[in-house]
Amino acid sequence: MAGSEDSETLTRQLQLADVQAARDRMAGKLKPTPINHSAFFSRAWGCDVFFKLESLHPTGSFKERGALNKMLAMPVAERGNGVITASAGNHGQALAYHAGHLAIPCTVVMPINTPLIKMQNTKSHGATVVMEGATFDDAADHARRLCAEQNLTYVHGFDDPDIIAGQGTMGLELLEQLPDMDAVVIPVGGGGLLAGTALTLKESRPSIRIIGVQSSHCQSMIAAMDGGAPQTVPPDRTIADGIAVRRVGAQCLELARRYTDQMVAVDEDEIANAILLLLERDKKVVEGAGAVGFAAVHNRHVSLEGKKVVIVLSGGNIDVNLLARIIVRGLAKDGRLVSLRVVVPDNPGQLARILQVVADLRANIMEVSHNRAFGNAAAGETTIDLTLETRGPDHIEEIQRALLAHGVHTTRQT
Repeated sequence: MAGSEDSETLTRQLQLADVQAARDRMAGKLKPTPINHSAFFSRAWGCDVFFKLESLHPTGSFKERGALNKMLAMPVAERGNGVITASAGNHGQALAYHAGHLAIPCTVVMPINTPLIKMQNTKSHGATVVMEGATFDDAADHARRLCAEQNLTYVHGFDDPDIIAGQGTMGLELLEQLPDMDAVVIPVGGGGLLAGTALTLKESRPSIRIIGVQSSHCQSMIAAMDGGAPQTVPPDRTIADGIAVRRVGAQCLELARRYTDQMVAVDEDEIANAILLLLERDKKVVEGAGAVGFAAVHNRHVSLEGKKVVIVLSGGNIDVNLLARIIVRGLAKDGRLVSLRVVVPDNPGQLARILQVVADLRANIMEVSHNRAFGNAAAGETTIDLTLETRGPDHIEEIQRALLAHGVHTTRQT
């Protein structure tokens, strides 16, 4: 139907047959994504670990499933009018990409603070990009106004039956790729991927355990499940920005409540460390939103010992500058990067003595900073901050003990 539609008035009950129809509709237009067994993390966690690589879609996220199915399900006459959405990330890029391949005019409204690379990527797929509004809600309001004025079809990012059915095709792939799986761990933002996948798996094999994961900074699905209805949670910054949805969809919630076994939340340090471990140990580039399932299993928020587990890596669109900061943050969390502060007499040779102790213990000195004017150092003393690459927490303690043995007390900076 052309024009906007309030997602909370959607009443059509989604069925497994809708997901199967979506798969048939998209056949030949969207390749299945692979699953990858991880021997390393299977040994580390005591369960059989498989990653579902949704990050390998052409635009880097699972969002292509729903966007493509939605447009293919539209009447041909409506396609000619065009589609519109509001998005600051993966949904907009997915819609633009497949609209271009289907020759459907596409408009994406983005908040004015959207990173340049996301705007450029969306434009590169042939979409008209409109920068409007300070927040996503402002952009969405503007998109709906344009939708009504230009007789376009508004494509909601998650709370739409065709979107949910499209996302659910991931579940059909999993049933074919790993039919004996015991559990699936799914990132949750607005709830479309969780709703569609949980419906598909539970209706096909009720014994499969469905676990949803959110950022602790945006627990909108957890709040909605606790409250029995969608709740608007306060805004908070998170490196899992792709799932920072303040209010889940009503239809998504209905399906998630029926089919989800457990919801958990992970914190920022856990997400950062997950990104780092996936990159370093499994050679996978994953965005914050895509890494929350890994973080939940790695930090034992769920008990899956001895089980065959699929962790969905839902997206890989991460800004390289953010990735650099996350790597540094993850190294610090993992104990392989540390900042130590010492206050010593301001005499010749003091710094050389400290650096020799550090060098003898094979720590790599990344940065040294002297400060005589500020801090707690008395007259005749100097504060020295050392940034070191280390082998881990035990190595840090070894360095601190060695410096103390030379009369140098250290304070670890956080």
